[in-house]
Amino acid sequence: MTKRDYYEVLGVSRDASESDLKSAFRNLARKYHPDVNDAPDAEDKFKEINEAYGVLSDSDKRAAYDRFGHQGVRGPSGGPGFESVDFTDFADIFGDMFGFGGFAGRSRAASRTAPRRGADLQYQATISFKEAVFGAEKEIDITKDETCETCNGDGAKPGTSPKTCLECQGRGEVRQTRQTLLGAMVQVATCPACSGRGKVIDAHCPTCHGRGKVRNTRRKKISIPAGVDDGTRIRLGGEGQPGENHGPPGDLYLIVRVRPHKYFRRRNNDILLDLNINIAQATLGGEVKVPTVDGDVKLKIPAGTQPGKIIRMRGKGVPYLRSSSRGDQLVIVNVTIPKRLDEEERDLFEKLAGKMDSEVLPQERGFFDKLKNVLGG
Repeated sequence: MTKRDYYEVLGVSRDASESDLKSAFRNLARKYHPDVNDAPDAEDKFKEINEAYGVLSDSDKRAAYDRFGHQGVRGPSGGPGFESVDFTDFADIFGDMFGFGGFAGRSRAASRTAPRRGADLQYQATISFKEAVFGAEKEIDITKDETCETCNGDGAKPGTSPKTCLECQGRGEVRQTRQTLLGAMVQVATCPACSGRGKVIDAHCPTCHGRGKVRNTRRKKISIPAGVDDGTRIRLGGEGQPGENHGPPGDLYLIVRVRPHKYFRRRNNDILLDLNINIAQATLGGEVKVPTVDGDVKLKIPAGTQPGKIIRMRGKGVPYLRSSSRGDQLVIVNVTIPKRLDEEERDLFEKLAGKMDSEVLPQERGFFDKLKNVLGG
């Protein structure tokens, strides 16, 4: 029977790169491997694919094949010369495809008994607007696993010790060897006798029942820095779940939630305050008392203040994290118009109206456009 061209078998061009060859082989091997394809000719097709890749993936054999054809790679027995083929590449490919650890017992799985970092925890703390500005000390209840003090974490009853698992010899995994067309493949699985721990316990600790850990809830004091905002995440290193097999603990992440304030709003590190003044204060100006996070402060209102004017109070905003600098408080002035007037007030406004210009002019730019520009978008 005439052999097919190796490039045709893999479905690649003669100038195919190494990655092209490997990709083609992966796809075809996945399709025709006898373990996944029950067709009568699957094994023959797989052998043909394997033979083609074995030649073309070797630079020397590929050069000989390109020059002399099948005769250039024929071995002493008349078959293809695979005497020096490195099967490591095949092991990687089939390990990825079928979950095998590798050839001749070579395991790519990480040891199940190696130290592993503990899981991270996440909690939430709700604080007031003023606490977010100046910082606070908060206490939260944290529930997590802790090393059992009765057995010091080994899970065995005091006076006894865990023993090395005879099933896996302490590795935490067992291996099953399968014979394939490419040789011996090893499939790695968690040891059923010790559940991957590598140790077995004959007498369990009465406190933790063999877990080596107990579930406890403890109250912890947390320092919340000045200047945090809603959604700020604070990391507390080493306060998470304990590690496995003496590995390091995880971290605790505290998510800060800030309750809305009755008067204040926040924009980055600036505090916004809407302030209502009457028409006389806006016209004549004066000094008014306004609230800030530091307490009430006197603010000068310039004569002729228009509705929507923004007055900046420097240094009365939110502190920058890890800095002594603070943002500003922006006072947005709103002029209130009286809805009801007594007889004397009406008389005064009528006299004022007679002295003022009654011409109506269109406004060139809206208040909200000005506000948007001042606040930076």
